[in-house]
Amino acid sequence: MYLPEIYDKFRQQYADITEKYQQLGLACRAAGPLDQKVQDLVKLGIAIGANSQGAVRSHTRKALAAGATPEEIIQSVLLALTTTGFPNMIAALGWVREVLEKEQAE
Repeated sequence: MYLPEIYDKFRQQYADITEKYQQLGLACRAAGPLDQKVQDLVKLGIAIGANSQGAVRSHTRKALAAGATPEEIIQSVLLALTTTGFPNMIAALGWVREVLEKEQAE
């Protein structure tokens, strides 16, 4: 899976922090009944709300890997419109479409 260079460097320099951060993420995922696909779609929505390009791209890839369809992912983006606003949603839609197009090409 693609990892940005800055994150890769962080992992190398701060291995202990990275390990604990990953453990926290796993504990949060295990804390309830949502399956992997739903968790990844929720996290995509959170990333959209935070206007985080890297996280939107990452959670799009994770949602696809967990079995989400492109249509489910696009609907998740569209749902952000009335909560986060048009500019935020349209930016996320562009990032998501770029990931989807790249995945289809591979």
